Amino acid sequence: MRIASGLSASIVTLLGASLSQAQYLINEQSFGYSGRLSPPEGNGKIPHFVVLGNPQPPEILSNKIILTPVAPGNQRGSVWAENPLKITSWIADVDFRASGPERGGGNLNIWLARAGHHAIGASSIYTVGRFEGLALVIDQHGGSGGMIRGFLNDGSVDYLQHHNIDELAFGHCLYSYRNLGRPSQIKMRQTDTTFKVEIDGRLCFESDKIKIPAGYEFGVSAGTPDTPDSFEIFKLVVMADSLQPQGDTNSNAGSQQQVIKEQEPPKKKSKDNTKDTSKKSNMFEDEDFEDLITADEDADIFQTSKTQFQDLHNRLQTTNHQLSAVYRMVNKHNQLDDQRYHEIKQLLKGLMTEVKEDLGQLQQVSELQKKMKDLEREFRSMRAEVSNKIQANERSVKGYLTDHHATLSQTIIDGMPRHTKLVLLFVGLQLLLAGGYVLFKRRLATTPKKYL
Repeated sequence: MRIASGLSASIVTLLGASLSQAQYLINEQSFGYSGRLSPPEGNGKIPHFVVLGNPQPPEILSNKIILTPVAPGNQRGSVWAENPLKITSWIADVDFRASGPERGGGNLNIWLARAGHHAIGASSIYTVGRFEGLALVIDQHGGSGGMIRGFLNDGSVDYLQHHNIDELAFGHCLYSYRNLGRPSQIKMRQTDTTFKVEIDGRLCFESDKIKIPAGYEFGVSAGTPDTPDSFEIFKLVVMADSLQPQGDTNSNAGSQQQVIKEQEPPKKKSKDNTKDTSKKSNMFEDEDFEDLITADEDADIFQTSKTQFQDLHNRLQTTNHQLSAVYRMVNKHNQLDDQRYHEIKQLLKGLMTEVKEDLGQLQQVSELQKKMKDLEREFRSMRAEVSNKIQANERSVKGYLTDHHATLSQTIIDGMPRHTKLVLLFVGLQLLLAGGYVLFKRRLATTPKKYL
């Protein structure tokens, strides 16, 4: 029982030592970690940082920097580290606060880019041209009330000329950041395997396909429209597991491994030089077990209780180390399984979203086809009705004109004088003329002639 309790205590001690990792603050990339942005003798400047603004520079207070004021609008401000980050595994915390009127707007951009204060300055993701690095954007995208999105660029994409910048985001999450009355904390974590973004202790998004190289500069910029939000930065803190640059990490790890090996207890060797009894088991192929294998030795060499106890002590220590290595391996596998689970979950979520979008598009297409068929039927019925009405109008007009022509012809015929009356009138006139002539002759004959 005492051996088991000692074994468990050794395992807990070794696990605690293996899981605990020291974090080092990178002063040249950080400000606001001590409660003050600048020392009393700093003359209102932040050490190791460059502050830019247009048309007015940001206001630096004792505990915060106001990148954009609440009035007037159309302001731009930024703060950039003067020196690049020389490591590839780091943790960056940014505390910010956004406040403004009900319909205020603007965006906050957290950068890790090459030559940031020269190439980017106080630009936002919508006004920057070509840049190389990472951009984390906080704004009210699409009327969502607040969203955090991540963008990457290797210098080949001109964001200023791109027709749709929103489709370039590789990760996003919703977050209502305005008028909270407290600072919000964004934590970016870059390891050898993953890149992760957290907001107020909750996971926003992560990816195992992103590896940001060393040599980039941290920076924060903000821009506002006519009705602005006031963006305030309280701190930018960058920490790392080691302060060694990227090129010196391997040598540092090698020296640490050498120190660990020197601290291990020496292994007993057989007194018989003619026999090579040191055999390593090949059932453990992981590098964590290679230095933990105890050589097999003949039992005849342990003549005293002291040597027996020493051999038992060494083997118990080796067992503790092996159990610790097993636990580390299990922990690694659990982390890999969790990571793969989250990846599969994200993939399934994205697949379900795409399937829903495709189904929605297909449903919209089917509805559009139905509407087209309904319109086609309506056009056909309308065409038939118009044709029938035109034909009916033609028949009615034709009948009306026919009746009108017949009536008009009959009226004309009835209104014309008859030939009989005309003939009788002519004959009567001739007879009257003839009668008058005869009477004139008779009267002329009976009248006495007068002679002069």
